[in-house]
Amino acid sequence: MSRTRKSAKQAGARFERLISDYLRDNLDDRIDRRVKTGAKDCGDIANVRDSHNRRIVIETKDYGGKLNLPQWTKEAHTEADNDNAHVGLVIAKRRGTTDPGKQWAIMEVEDLIKLLKSPGNVL
Repeated sequence: MSRTRKSAKQAGARFERLISDYLRDNLDDRIDRRVKTGAKDCGDIANVRDSHNRRIVIETKDYGGKLNLPQWTKEAHTEADNDNAHVGLVIAKRRGTTDPGKQWAIMEVEDLIKLLKSPGNVL
């Protein structure tokens, strides 16, 4: 069966819920799916913060075709800018497993450095 727009949206919503619940249960009980905000999208999952309390935007992707890392990371960065967040990253569905802890976390190395540096040492 081919993927329709409706089935893709449903799969995306299920994946957002899977990831947000996993992050909530393992990091912070305030993490949840973000309410859609229209043109100034701020990512798919709300209330994610790093160990220095800086906001992180997460864009989730349950994709039907090929990985599109350049487009997805650009989207995450745009949404991080919209939310005035420290970084934006992508969590993409890993084919062959439904375990939320085994999905792909995708970011640029610069974003990794921003996450790992203390607040006084900004990139």
